Amino acid sequence: MHPHPIDLGLGRLARVLERLRWTQPRVPVITIAGTNGKGSVAAYCSSILGAAGLKAGTFTSPHLRDYRERIRVQDRWASEDTLTWAFDRIERACIGADTATGASTGSGEHRISLTFFEYNALAALLIFEASRLDAWVLEIGMGGRLDAVNIVDPTVAAVVSIGLDHQEFLGSTLEDIAREKAGIFRRGVPAVLGSRDMPGVLERTAASLGAPLKRLGREYDFAVRAGSWDYRGARWELPELPPPALRGEAQYRNAAAALAVLEELEGTLALSRQAISVGLTAVRLVARFQVIECDGVTFILDVAHNPAAAAVLAQNLHAMPAAGRTLAVCGILQDKDAAGVGAALADCIDEWWLVSTEGARGTSGAQLAARIADALGSARMHALENIAAACDAAAATAARGDRIVIFGSFHTVGPAMDWLEARGVLPRESPREYTLPP
Repeated sequence: MHPHPIDLGLGRLARVLERLRWTQPRVPVITIAGTNGKGSVAAYCSSILGAAGLKAGTFTSPHLRDYRERIRVQDRWASEDTLTWAFDRIERACIGADTATGASTGSGEHRISLTFFEYNALAALLIFEASRLDAWVLEIGMGGRLDAVNIVDPTVAAVVSIGLDHQEFLGSTLEDIAREKAGIFRRGVPAVLGSRDMPGVLERTAASLGAPLKRLGREYDFAVRAGSWDYRGARWELPELPPPALRGEAQYRNAAAALAVLEELEGTLALSRQAISVGLTAVRLVARFQVIECDGVTFILDVAHNPAAAAVLAQNLHAMPAAGRTLAVCGILQDKDAAGVGAALADCIDEWWLVSTEGARGTSGAQLAARIADALGSARMHALENIAAACDAAAATAARGDRIVIFGSFHTVGPAMDWLEARGVLPRESPREYTLPP
């Protein structure tokens, strides 16, 4: 494995893909970047494509509980056999062996070392290529310009939002971060901006490339009505659409960005109003303000792990007031702005359980409590090492009418979902798997 968990750049991937004799896809490719919201936009695109009867591949990251979540074909997880087939081909290419026979190519090149995420991205590309899909939906992992997914040339590219996150890799200002994310734009390829207030470098980059620009509030827009909403775009006028299945006001913005992306594929893919309506209402995405009712207590799961996402979570909590108290189980990685997250949610939450997160970027519950304490003021706090113990404690404290918000890192919400499932709060589901045909 690569000596560094993150090592941005496309050179290693290009060499491996050359050895694999991989070529750019000949079907529409949607590439989606952004600090927050890109997973939701990817989910809407995939759901609508599926409702239209099209075979779409979707690559997202990170996963909550199962690695197979990352690579899906027609909303089915790639099977273990399919994944290991891809990993085997990648490994052979890395060591310079012929990907068909396994024999050495005799090139004399040193082994190409790939990061964990680069293996993920390459596996998705190989599986999608072999699956003969109608469209690819690719979520950028981090940044854009040097992200592994950016090795693929898109048919349409979207930047959903810009916020302060991953500054150690992307830059310390919103302009710096936007410049990196604008790296997914291509010459002459439509560029969709998914928020109304975006750094100017995105528009300037698109203009320099001659990329047709689609800005929310300018080239496309939406309006929410009682029980429905309207979309107006460059090609589509869609009044009285059903509300998206994902909760929260921000989801209208994300759904509109997805429609702005998809309408650029008109003429290549058949997407009816019926497919759009079905896709909006059928979309599923766990842990994005996911609400679960159980015995008079409401559980809310959300992977909000930076201040901008926490502000959206706070907005959603205010819009759905509880009869009783709001309790929180929260875990945030060491390199995130925990104080900013706490400040965004301080007036929403009555009592906090702060938990440890695992891995190289993890932190203890006590360390998180120390980082977030000033932002929370006089709110009651408890620092615990174990996520299940924190969920137990919050559940024991909750009375009818209370709600428990479990949020923060994927490393927190994923294990909490295991806890909910073990107690029958969250239904057990067996994922549908996709296996490559012989």
